[in-house]
Amino acid sequence: MLDRLQSLADRYEKLSELLCDPDVANDSKKLRDYSKEQSDLQPAFEAYTEYKNVMEELEAAKMMQAEKLDDEMKEMVKMEIDDLSSRQTVLEEKIRLLLLPKDPNDEKNVIVEIRGAAGGDEAALFASDLYRMYTRYADAQGWRVELMDVNTNDLGGFKEVIFLINGRGAYSKMKFESGAHRVQRIPTTESGGRIHTSTSTVAVMPEAEEFEIEIHDKDIRVDTFCSSGAGGQSVNTTKSAVRVTHVPTGIVATCQDGKSQNSNKEKALQVLRARISDLKRQEEEAKYSGERKSKVGTGDRSERIRTYNFPQSRVTDHRIGLTLHRLEQVMNGDITEIISALSIAEQAELMEKGE
Repeated sequence: MLDRLQSLADRYEKLSELLCDPDVANDSKKLRDYSKEQSDLQPAFEAYTEYKNVMEELEAAKMMQAEKLDDEMKEMVKMEIDDLSSRQTVLEEKIRLLLLPKDPNDEKNVIVEIRGAAGGDEAALFASDLYRMYTRYADAQGWRVELMDVNTNDLGGFKEVIFLINGRGAYSKMKFESGAHRVQRIPTTESGGRIHTSTSTVAVMPEAEEFEIEIHDKDIRVDTFCSSGAGGQSVNTTKSAVRVTHVPTGIVATCQDGKSQNSNKEKALQVLRARISDLKRQEEEAKYSGERKSKVGTGDRSERIRTYNFPQSRVTDHRIGLTLHRLEQVMNGDITEIISALSIAEQAELMEKGE
């Protein structure tokens, strides 16, 4: 562990030199890449620096303990050694977590797709509830939400909604939300008061930059059409909605949220890049890892990850067996406890694998 930490510290200091180099300062790509690399290494570098200082102080205290001391000084040295040993243990645990492999997408913005699945109108209403839950959670994190596309039903539910969450570290938290979300409640459309079970699916994809996923004009087909959703008279009478098809993969993205055709096209291309990147990621993982077995899931839409039981005010995450009896707060965006528990479970898995 110490050898690895020393190599990280050496790299961090080398990056400091490189960032002071005029040639690097004049190269925007190198400057961006080196700055990001150093930012990623900084927590481990600072923890290692603190760890070395603690170990030096601990060694000095133990040497002093071996000397002839009066009782009062012996007690003071013993207290210092106990304190330093405790700090050593805490830092070692912190460093082990910092050395776990990082998902390269963790710091990225995310594109989230929510669709009503089994349950018709009730599934679409629940999809709108999930959208509200995530937007409130994003607000609490200080993130910005931008609606990309929405397709509503007559009751105001979402057959499909796509939105961008813009905020540092958004993917590191939101990535656990991909999968099938099940709701158990009495639908507003149910006159007999019977509890129904419906599902909505969530897909969370890291936003892909243009330089990461290059889309050539010759590889896409762009169609325009009149928007069908809310937005006023102009939305429904002008061909502002855009559908972009990536011919090589067959992946399609649409956007009709804005009145501007150019704006809708840019948003559709954002979604298209994220979907192509997500497809490539899944293909790579399937190629090199075989079937992924993970407590926190594979991110597959078909995997049931969570149940929201309204009559019992209960939320259960099936991946880690976590149950909370405060459904109202969760639906209002207070999902921090769930996400933290899933993050801890992922870290524990990585440590068990010795990665």
